[in-house]
Amino acid sequence: MRILVAALCLVACAAPRAARADIVGHMTPAEPLTEARVAGLAAPEREAWLAYLARSRARMAADQASLAAERADGAVPAAPPHAASGDGGMPLGRPAAWYGSPEARRVADNIVSFQTPAGGWGKNTDRTGPARQRGQHYIAIDTVPGAAGPRKEVWSFVGTIDNGATIAELRFLARAQAQAAGAAGHAYRDAFIKGARYLLEAQYPNGGYPQVYPLQGGYHDAITFNDNAMAAVTALLGEIAAGKGDYAFVPAPVAGEAREAAGKALRLILATQQVVGGARTGWCQQHDALTLAPVGARNFEPPSLASAESAQLLNLLMRPPGQDAAIEAAVHAGAAWLKRVAVADVAWSEPVSAAVSASAAAEGRKLVAKPGAGPLWSRFYDIATMKPVFGDRDRSIHDDVNELGAERRGGYGWYGDGPAKTLDSYARWSRGHPPPAAR
Repeated sequence: MRILVAALCLVACAAPRAARADIVGHMTPAEPLTEARVAGLAAPEREAWLAYLARSRARMAADQASLAAERADGAVPAAPPHAASGDGGMPLGRPAAWYGSPEARRVADNIVSFQTPAGGWGKNTDRTGPARQRGQHYIAIDTVPGAAGPRKEVWSFVGTIDNGATIAELRFLARAQAQAAGAAGHAYRDAFIKGARYLLEAQYPNGGYPQVYPLQGGYHDAITFNDNAMAAVTALLGEIAAGKGDYAFVPAPVAGEAREAAGKALRLILATQQVVGGARTGWCQQHDALTLAPVGARNFEPPSLASAESAQLLNLLMRPPGQDAAIEAAVHAGAAWLKRVAVADVAWSEPVSAAVSASAAAEGRKLVAKPGAGPLWSRFYDIATMKPVFGDRDRSIHDDVNELGAERRGGYGWYGDGPAKTLDSYARWSRGHPPPAAR
């Protein structure tokens, strides 16, 4: 019944209106993590955060100084190419033997060469190309559509967990080293341990993870669940801690630190599940590093409950081992929330080529009524009302996706069906972990 009511409401919202839908708010940019903000904390906690900030600043200075030293002779090679595929040329699902092939070794060598002095990697860079040259930037520089050349070189996302970066590189190295016994795999194992220590160092004192480390400022300093960032880190730390399979080579002290870090991350995840009206719901894309309050990110990403990120976190929490009463309660509540906010009888229209219909292409994607379709989930839900919300480039927040400008409406995944797979997994998981009322 709840889903039906939500669907009817959403169809009504999608229908043509005599007047424009409401702008229900405006985005306030997230605050960066600074000494001034940390100063108000109690002494022991304050010291831990100040030490973190000092370490981050020193790491960035060292990364930048290293690149500058390599360029002292004036030579600046072109930036590495932008990734042409979603996996960045680092497939993780091949048969084990493939990771010992010349093709895989070339990718692994590329990964080792692009590791920053701090131990992380940048995002969206093609790892199938040649190894990094002396003086070459650590990250790809995007090309601006329609521009004559690439963007000006920037220091951005140099060490990040965004878009799977660092996690994918570490997982690939683990597979490559497993097929390279002895000296042949030393470089891969050394780079992996350095990368694992990078993740341990990047973790906030409270267990959260920023999107970029060393810290970049702005919303990048927020605890980031967006695009599975923190869930992916937590899962990898758990596998390193277990010390099995591809990760059996990890020294016991590092595995022990990973176990502790994974535990802190899980406690942070449980602490950030939003409670509304006395009931646990889902999670947001970003939470403030200090207060854990929901915060926005880019201009069109308002502070709100995020269905895709919540589903990803539930997938993590349902993974064995380590189930306990608190985790089980979080999973049952999160799944109930996903069921509550699902919508039916609507569709998120596909893009239309100008060659097919110039007017439809100009109008862009829309939410349309489609009896029998669904379920779908809005990307964002207002925390207080549980109604879908949508952001535009000017930081305005809307209650109707069809009222966004065509560029943002068509350029972002406002609706999706991904949580359905999580609810399927939940149905299987709950047979072995029934809610208390069903026991």
